Amino acid sequence: MNLNIWDIMAPAFFECLILVGIHSYLGLHVIRRKVIFVDLALAQIAALGTTVGFLFGIMPGSAGAYWFSLTFTFIGAAVFSIARFKNEKIPQEAIIGLTYAIAAAISILVIDKAPHGAEHIKEILTGSILWVKWKTIAEAAIVYSLVGIFHFIFRKKFILISENPEKAEASGMNVRFWDFLFYVSFGIVITHSVGTAGVLLVFVFLVVPAITSMMLTDVLWKQLVIGWTMGVFVTVTGLYISYIADLPSGPTVVAFYGAVLTIVAVLIYLLRAESRKKALTNIGLGLGVTILIVWGISLMGKAFHAEDSHMHESSVVTLPVKSESQKDISTMNENELKSYLAKISDEKKLSELFNNAGDDFTKLKIAERILTIDKKAGARKLVELLKKSPFPFFRSEVFEKLKKISHKKFTYNPEKSFEENKKGAKEITAWINSL
Repeated sequence: MNLNIWDIMAPAFFECLILVGIHSYLGLHVIRRKVIFVDLALAQIAALGTTVGFLFGIMPGSAGAYWFSLTFTFIGAAVFSIARFKNEKIPQEAIIGLTYAIAAAISILVIDKAPHGAEHIKEILTGSILWVKWKTIAEAAIVYSLVGIFHFIFRKKFILISENPEKAEASGMNVRFWDFLFYVSFGIVITHSVGTAGVLLVFVFLVVPAITSMMLTDVLWKQLVIGWTMGVFVTVTGLYISYIADLPSGPTVVAFYGAVLTIVAVLIYLLRAESRKKALTNIGLGLGVTILIVWGISLMGKAFHAEDSHMHESSVVTLPVKSESQKDISTMNENELKSYLAKISDEKKLSELFNNAGDDFTKLKIAERILTIDKKAGARKLVELLKKSPFPFFRSEVFEKLKKISHKKFTYNPEKSFEENKKGAKEITAWINSL
């Protein structure tokens, strides 16, 4: 069965819509409380929980990883609820930022002891929203709905504490207790969100719609409508751009959110300016300066590249020439690796590189290059990665590549090993044999 854009992007689209719904609302509280980075901090704490579980052999996406993540998030909620002081010599945002930095540092220290740590960190940051399962979407919808109902019931208390904590304190409310409940509910949402969307996308879903809507109106229900509308538009457009340009979905949506926010801010400045002529002049100057900066950076990059190339050529000594399979490709970044592999058109040499590569990421890039030369041989390399990789998130990436090149829906679950996917494995094998 051939896959169209809807088959591939529908799960990610609906997951994004759910994320927009709850995060746009919570973002308004975050902006009012002036704790902008609480989302990043809680997301990082949730990720730390997943990372600690990963060190114990608990795979991301499993029930064990969820409870690890949720436990750590509750601890973070308790910290933030007691970090608000009546007379703040130290702003709460400073405590939040410090918590984020400490959680991120501990995550790196912990993951350094785990195999394939770099892949796990990338997963935490960018998520895997393109491969989200319908079951996960349904679970998130239920959890977010319950949190939404909870906030609706106690909306007056949460809004009062967010807008005027002094008045809430004077009225006899236990502000720290309600702060704790707010951060716990917030943490539950974050725990679900980070697993699929990653830290970066979750932060943007929370902050950008709230900032945009608050620039346009002070009325809460209007802010929600604007935030949700913007979220739907950016989600649809960002996912479509990622599909046609073959880019990672999460980072593409994040970048497009930034572009839309910039455009909205410029338009608001222009429409509200006392002098349209002066405003247009300032916008033109800003655009001109931006172009000059980009041009200057480009020139600087080319100049240093040329200098480095000249120094490299002048320092070259006569050494035995290494064969393609002897070159050390483990130290190359992604762009260097792609450029290097693009120069090799011999499938046997690429296969030798594949066999000698020390990590799965490099092997995947080599397999993708082999696909362009020999589809059958490349597909077999992908299956080899499916069989050997112990990491579900990496198997998901490999499986998506197989679906994309085959245009078929295999009954295969990347969260299970190749041996456990007997029916799906047979389908993939039969397709490869038919090539």
